[in-house]
Amino acid sequence: MIKTLGKHVGAFKRDSILTPLCMLMEVFMEMVIPLMMASIIDDGVEAGDIGHIYVMGAWMVGAAFVSLLAGVLGGKFGARASTGFARNLRKAMYENIQTFSFANIDKYSTAGLVTRLTTDVTNLQNAYQMILRMCTRAPASLICAMAMAFFINARLACIYLVAVVFLGTCLFLIMSRTTKYFQKVFQKYDDLNASVQENITGIRVVKAYVREDFEKQKFTKASGNVYKMFVKAESILTLNSPLMQLTVYGCILVISWMGAKMIVGGSLSTGELMSLLAYCMNILMSLMMLSMIFVMVTMSMASAQRITEVLNEKSDIVNPEKPETSVADGSIVFDHVDFAYKKQTSEPVLKDISLDIRSGETIGIIGGTGSAKSSLVNLISRLYDVSNGAVYVGGKDVRAYDMDTLRNEVAVVLQKNVLFSGTILDNLRWGDKNASEEECVRACQLACADEFIEKFPDKYNTYIEQGGTNVSGGQKQRLCIARALLKKPKILILDDSTSAVDTATDAKIRKAFIEEIPGTTKLIIAQRISSVQNADKIIVMDEGRVNGFGTHEELLKTNAIYRDVYESQTGGGGDFDEKGGEL
Repeated sequence: MIKTLGKHVGAFKRDSILTPLCMLMEVFMEMVIPLMMASIIDDGVEAGDIGHIYVMGAWMVGAAFVSLLAGVLGGKFGARASTGFARNLRKAMYENIQTFSFANIDKYSTAGLVTRLTTDVTNLQNAYQMILRMCTRAPASLICAMAMAFFINARLACIYLVAVVFLGTCLFLIMSRTTKYFQKVFQKYDDLNASVQENITGIRVVKAYVREDFEKQKFTKASGNVYKMFVKAESILTLNSPLMQLTVYGCILVISWMGAKMIVGGSLSTGELMSLLAYCMNILMSLMMLSMIFVMVTMSMASAQRITEVLNEKSDIVNPEKPETSVADGSIVFDHVDFAYKKQTSEPVLKDISLDIRSGETIGIIGGTGSAKSSLVNLISRLYDVSNGAVYVGGKDVRAYDMDTLRNEVAVVLQKNVLFSGTILDNLRWGDKNASEEECVRACQLACADEFIEKFPDKYNTYIEQGGTNVSGGQKQRLCIARALLKKPKILILDDSTSAVDTATDAKIRKAFIEEIPGTTKLIIAQRISSVQNADKIIVMDEGRVNGFGTHEELLKTNAIYRDVYESQTGGGGDFDEKGGEL
């Protein structure tokens, strides 16, 4: 874990080295000042030597200034190193997430990844700065002060040694109790973020169903769990302060009492006693700093593990050593394919799928909910890898292709259509970043999106809110289809992507496909028979198997499932707007 995180310090190694050096300089100056103060008292005040007081006073001012400068520089370098470290971690995590396959993404919740990129990285940033500064300063100050105390008077210094052992034991017991709570609390953060994200994403549904009170209760429960976990941890940590105060004042009382007796006995000077008391505060403040370090490190350990988990996650879909960089055509072959989302699953989602689709064909895919229609098409662009068998595109196994090459030739309009914040043109150019406005307009005409775009005041420069919340479901689907068409793919997959448009518009889109992109292989997943009945062939899926494969007429005669769906949809006269969609 340390090795994984350490390599992301990157260009901030210099600041990470300078910070503890500055802290050591600050500690050294602080250790010298009490000796100078003792000299002023013993050799200046008691001896009546005003010149010595001036000289040592000047040295004390110089030492204090150097200590101040070292502290300021240490703070500056430490802040730069920790914020740079946090920036590098976020960048590395984000870039690694972009390489994840769908199978990798399935392991993490969206809220969990957001927590890792925000709260967890912030915790690690604070801990790193504290390690660079306090973790250098506190032990150095403790060791130096202890050494100086023994140098002045070993007998009285033993009191510090007892205090250090006592406090160290207490802090260890406290930290061991709180660690388990801090490890759990960030899992509760994930639940809290998930509750907020779900509520904001679905706020329209929440209001439509008047579920505000329910959502408030859910959020209260999630935030309450975080609160309870922190209270348990903090209630134990509160023991730090009284233990520290007890030890500090106990040491001062014992040293003052014993020191006074030793001064009377002549074995200790007043200046030495003052120095010992100053070192007493240094030692105990160092222990206080160490306790704070333990708290922060304990909290950050859970965050570090979660961040390392994402950084070390490797995509289970990678390019071969010598990948193919061109796709010959849009032909697709499934050769006895089995597929399961999890390797340990005994029952695969797809079972013994064998299909042969020629380039340029239009293939309809129909089947009940959960029949694995989407799983089937996800294998074509290698969003997942098959468990057994092989999928061939353009005559070659999809695992032989460079993934960017393959996915650039396979345009997929998924079930969940996503638009990003920006203008309509910005969203369309996800399909081709170099597309001209004329090309964008033509793609929208094919997808029947120009009909509503031209009605907007800003037309193609209309701003789309995040998630496409300011356009309807049907408009969003048509924009996503236009975006896919701009890729000029060899294979176009529409995964139930016209479900929110009327039958007439659906028919216009299909007609445009036939006329404008005849060489593109088109796979259309649909629930409506009218969307697929004119396809070259239709695949009927049932419980992860191909139940039928043929033309509309052939399936009506030979396939019971297809016939039942057809009759249920046409028995009542079909869709209300079906006539508008006649070709």
